[in-house]
Amino acid sequence: MSKLTNYIKETKVELKSVNWPTKKQALNYTLLVIGASVAVAAFLGVFDMLFAYLLGKFII
Repeated sequence: MSKLTNYIKETKVELKSVNWPTKKQALNYTLLVIGASVAVAAFLGVFDMLFAYLLGKFII
């Protein structure tokens, strides 16, 4: 058996033992990641605007 064939067979065996999330769990995790990303973007955006404003006040 070649290494590639052996690798593919072992991969199939491993994938059978994986505990896959349900569609509802996948949707919830996806929404959580999107929500966290939006929250971090808003947080960083506010600080970016604040620092730009303050820097503008000090320079001009």
